[in-house]
Amino acid sequence: MRVCSRYSAKLVLCLAAVYLVWGSSFLFTKIAVSNLPIALFFAIRFLTAGTVLAAIARFWNKDPWPRRLTDWRHMLVAGFFMVFVNNGLNAWAMQYVPSNESALLNGTAAFWIAGLGVFGPRGHPLTRAAASGLAIGFAGTVLMLVPKGGIRAARLLAEFGALGACLAFALGTLYYRSIDTSVSSLMFMAMQLLFGGLMLLGLAVLHGDWAHWNFHPPGLVALAYLTFASSCLAFTAYGWLLRNTTPTVIGTYSYVNPAIAACLGWQFLHERLSPLQLMGMLIIVIGVSILKREAASQIPRLSPSRGNNNGRGGTSVALDENLESPLWRKAHSLRR
Repeated sequence: MRVCSRYSAKLVLCLAAVYLVWGSSFLFTKIAVSNLPIALFFAIRFLTAGTVLAAIARFWNKDPWPRRLTDWRHMLVAGFFMVFVNNGLNAWAMQYVPSNESALLNGTAAFWIAGLGVFGPRGHPLTRAAASGLAIGFAGTVLMLVPKGGIRAARLLAEFGALGACLAFALGTLYYRSIDTSVSSLMFMAMQLLFGGLMLLGLAVLHGDWAHWNFHPPGLVALAYLTFASSCLAFTAYGWLLRNTTPTVIGTYSYVNPAIAACLGWQFLHERLSPLQLMGMLIIVIGVSILKREAASQIPRLSPSRGNNNGRGGTSVALDENLESPLWRKAHSLRR
């Protein structure tokens, strides 16, 4: 009973961290891009977070440093798509679109991953249910692109930029799924963040961001929150969930986070969604739920087991290899 209570407490705390921190990250990103130069801000964030996670992986988990040149190439490619392109485009888009809309558009990453998952050496055909979920989600996305007051070119371009960021994230996720690497998940993520941060730092230098850097408190608070709460704390909680619960439970943040982002944007940034966008939001949630349910139906039931991989005792869940696959380890791990 005591072990089950401890497990339940950890589950609730980790889910709360993922829901609240990643759901609120859109608000803090909006504050950050309004106060600090974008490329330099994100470079500092990811270089700092990558260093912290690499130290945890090496000195706490005792994970070895990557040794093979192939592994370094894989981390470079993943860093390009999942950090540099994904977060770079998202940050640029949030200058022109509300945080709540950005959160909803980012939810379409599930559609990209499912649609592109039919290609490659480990590709799998879409079921009828999955194809229906994609079609429904596409319809909802189209409605989300019609803001209140009509379509404006700059805003529409930013919305497509956010969708392009989701495409880059999906490509990075599926790339990681197809590779063979001996690097631990945490070490891989840390190096991926470092590579992406270095790319963003190069962009910041070329763009002259150093000349525009300032020490306005709102921007610095957003930087600290996104670095340590979002990229470190919430990611660590997400990693625990990957090892100790089911994809169905983990996938619930796809519904909760946009709702939290919408509430915070309404409360603090006075953001509103048009009736068409609200309808699109509902349709996207329906499409994502169909995809999640279809994925869950293909995974065998998990059974509780004593102990954990580190031999430190406690209760964990005996996970099917599908849950430990790279797709689940990486999907949405950078949010946001």
